[in-house]
Amino acid sequence: MPRGEHAFQYALLRLVPDEERGERFNVGVVMLVRSRDFLGFRAQLDRAKLSALGPRLDSREIGEQLSNLRRIADGETGAGLMARLPLHERFHWLTAPSSTVLQPSELHTGLCTDPAMTLGALFNRLVA
Repeated sequence: MPRGEHAFQYALLRLVPDEERGERFNVGVVMLVRSRDFLGFRAQLDRAKLSALGPRLDSREIGEQLSNLRRIADGETGAGLMARLPLHERFHWLTAPSSTVLQPSELHTGLCTDPAMTLGALFNRLVA
């Protein structure tokens, strides 16, 4: 590994409005850099896409779910038991396969020098 670079893992969070149709769109990124004790989470709900693909879903409720996931990633006091786990365990809980409306992608890896900047670049390219 080149000097100053750190290995990272990330997953996309995808919103699946209707499992039977198989449609989904990216709403967030969660990223772990263990060597820097960094767990980052960025999310944004495109309400227009949600309205078009899942008109029966409540955008407010999904926004709250994304907010709760961010609070867990941040380890906020009052965010429940999962928020008290070590960084890597929170990351693996956030990226564990699920069959809910919000589903993580497979894990991806890379190298970075600045975790926050890399998270922002991933978010801008893959979500925003």
